[in-house]
Amino acid sequence: MPAFVTILILVLALLASAIRVLREYERGVIFRLGRLIGAKGPGLILLIPFIDRMIKVSLRTVVMDVPPQDVITRDNVSVQVNAVVYFRVINPEKAVVEVENYLFATSQLSQTTLRSIVGQVELDELLAQREKINKELQEIIDKHSDPWGVKVSLVEIKHIDLPIEMKRAMARQAEAERERRSKIIHAEGEYQAAEKLQQAAEIISKYPVAIQLRFLQTLTEVASENNSTTIFPVPIDLFAPFLSSWHKGDGSAKK
Repeated sequence: MPAFVTILILVLALLASAIRVLREYERGVIFRLGRLIGAKGPGLILLIPFIDRMIKVSLRTVVMDVPPQDVITRDNVSVQVNAVVYFRVINPEKAVVEVENYLFATSQLSQTTLRSIVGQVELDELLAQREKINKELQEIIDKHSDPWGVKVSLVEIKHIDLPIEMKRAMARQAEAERERRSKIIHAEGEYQAAEKLQQAAEIISKYPVAIQLRFLQTLTEVASENNSTTIFPVPIDLFAPFLSSWHKGDGSAKK
């Protein structure tokens, strides 16, 4: 009886070592006596005890954070740049056979590529054309990781840390740029106002009565205010008929 129990335990242990269950996102890379026989899964996998060895590989997308890298740009500005890389295994066999640790290898490749690409661009380009740099990073990392069975789908630069002196210089530059735009807008407004005044003067010169209408409108606007005293100029043209008649009367009296 004890021998039967021992045999039963050994059989159960062998079955436990021979049966594997893989999830939908997992694949099992199987080696038989050290030789690769392929990848299996998902579902139930049967192995030959003591002969087959299985390594599980996840096919889910991995989100890897690239640590901050100290980089000197092409215009000699020292910055710290970090990024995030999205990738997944598309060939489990290559991911196990072609590279010792595909996660570590992809991380190191991302760090070196990030330093290399950022070091080839100027600071203004790094800040203004981030999408272009992200695409270039993705293409280079994906090209070098393809022999490992790894597909890099996206690379995004997360943060660019500038020195304090550079931040101050950029703030002064931005302030000067805003002041320049303000002066240009003000000058354009003055120019447009001068053009409108010129057009108004041309119209008034053709129709002198328009200045009197404008004068009366101004009086109406001033009268609407609660002012106790109102001082306004009187155009000399209003007295022209009276002056003319006065001169005529004076001349006749002399005669």
